[in-house]
Amino acid sequence: MYLQGLKLNNFKNCQSADLRFSEKINCFVGLNAAGKTNVLDSVYYLAFCKSYFTSVDRQNIRHGEDYFSIHGDFLFDNDELHTISCIQKLNSKKSFRCDKKEYERLADHIGKIPLVMISPYDSDLINSGSELRRKFIDGVISQFDASYLNHLLYYNKALQQRNKQLKFFQENRCWDKTLIEMWDEQLISNAIPIYEKRAEFIEAFEPVFQHYYEIVSGTKEIVGIGYNTALKDKSYEILLAESMEHDRHSTYTNVGVHKDDFIFLIDNHAVKHYASQGQQKSFIVAIKLAQFDFNYKRIGHKPILLLDDIFDKLDDNRVSQLVNLVGNDHFGQVFITDTQRARIKYLMENTVVNYKIFNVREGVIESDNG
Repeated sequence: MYLQGLKLNNFKNCQSADLRFSEKINCFVGLNAAGKTNVLDSVYYLAFCKSYFTSVDRQNIRHGEDYFSIHGDFLFDNDELHTISCIQKLNSKKSFRCDKKEYERLADHIGKIPLVMISPYDSDLINSGSELRRKFIDGVISQFDASYLNHLLYYNKALQQRNKQLKFFQENRCWDKTLIEMWDEQLISNAIPIYEKRAEFIEAFEPVFQHYYEIVSGTKEIVGIGYNTALKDKSYEILLAESMEHDRHSTYTNVGVHKDDFIFLIDNHAVKHYASQGQQKSFIVAIKLAQFDFNYKRIGHKPILLLDDIFDKLDDNRVSQLVNLVGNDHFGQVFITDTQRARIKYLMENTVVNYKIFNVREGVIESDNG
């Protein structure tokens, strides 16, 4: 599967673009803030129904305009061509379509366009709080397991309603334990499969992750992902019962899989506290490449790989090694952004794969026939 063509209108700083791509490597070269990353973000939109960088869709409408549109033509492995479209108008609900047919639920699209993005912002996975790490793990699993995504959606809906009920009771100085326990049942029925599938995923994912870390870092350091969850020690039913009074006074559900964390480790030490910048960079690139490999083996389709400005903190040898790696037959279509035209030209001219280079300047994207 690969993206044949992309049409953009009023997306971020791009007024209009109609692009045709190589089925292998596509490079976007330009200064910082020229709009390179915006192209990659538009491709990400077509896979995940949202931006990689912001949760507010309206913020991606070009200044002074009243809508943006993204249309991508994907050729699947069975030679079927499908057009995926995202349209966002001011003060309107986002429209997401496949061949002009509107999705009733955006969740029904997740997994149809497998995709992995590596960005400088990924350092937040290490340095920020647990929510980002949960979202990352949930995102990986959801791309190949639709039932997992459904359990997440049902769990989060029940969690929202339980918290709303707790707040209502406090504001109105009343209490109904039976009503809270009703929401507890829905939490429990969805939390258990979430916990089990997260644990199964980590166990299966770590060897793949280790393989790519050794390739990227050139070392034999042992990487791992620790799974911190209260459900390891007690049933969720008991945890909820024990936390009932605490929840009642805090008006928030204090236990559950929404509080889980994943601890990134190198040689059994927390990456956040002990790893150098170089180790952290290798860790992030390796975990994303492992995500690609893991999803590929689960779904049977090569995910699209987006590499956004990741070369600047890698030495020339590592950059060349990474380009050669993603250019081999195991990987599919790749999109790369970089500020250094000479570096991209050199890397592409020394590869045997099909490629295209695009120049980006102030939101204008032009193909480089050279």
